[in-house]
Amino acid sequence: MTGTRPNTPRIRVLIADDQPLVRRGLSLILSPDPSFEVVGEAEDGAQAVALARRLRPDVVVMDIRMPVLDGVGATGELAATVPGCRVLALSTFDMDEYVVGALRAGACGFLPKDSSPEDLSAAIRTVHAGEAVVAPRLLTRLISTYVRAPHGASQPLPTDLGGLTPREVEVWRLMATGLDNAGIAHDLHISVSTVKNYITSIFGKLDVRDRAQAVIAAYESGLVTARAATGNPRGDGNTA
Repeated sequence: MTGTRPNTPRIRVLIADDQPLVRRGLSLILSPDPSFEVVGEAEDGAQAVALARRLRPDVVVMDIRMPVLDGVGATGELAATVPGCRVLALSTFDMDEYVVGALRAGACGFLPKDSSPEDLSAAIRTVHAGEAVVAPRLLTRLISTYVRAPHGASQPLPTDLGGLTPREVEVWRLMATGLDNAGIAHDLHISVSTVKNYITSIFGKLDVRDRAQAVIAAYESGLVTARAATGNPRGDGNTA
């Protein structure tokens, strides 16, 4: 169990899943930890949006496939109407195309439903801290599948690449192939702090909110192809 300092606010979590057993299981995982406060449970996306507007949770743990309004639609509504709320998407399948939709809609990351309780807790803390939860191994497989899908056609590569400098383009390319900050620093022979500065600049110029959306933008623009990402990742997790 993870302790908290007496004056440290607890992370308010809303759980959204159409399966009562899953909701109960997630609540049982999080409730004993003093870092978290489970403020509500929703059985579909519409209810999740309504509860989030009323309860103002810090993080919504959102299943992707739900009735009435799915997790993608609910994430988009939350991003537009409750901008301070961060969404962590859950999916049964690592390569579920709906997860890509959720990331594009504003989710800060995703986990497969078979993740460990420790990974779930760590992901919620990371998302709450304003960072993206991206496992390079899973994300590159996910995006590769999405790019190959008939409805996932690449958009033309902008001639100015969003105003990025050549070095920023190289950092963006390496990020999209699955390297973490340390891996990028190693390949480019620069410090990790310099990589972080480049990534912050890239986010601003591309008008994306986190690493997940930057990687998706790289694939959609054609900067990186599915083949380029195969087998490249060195790390198990990534944060900007």
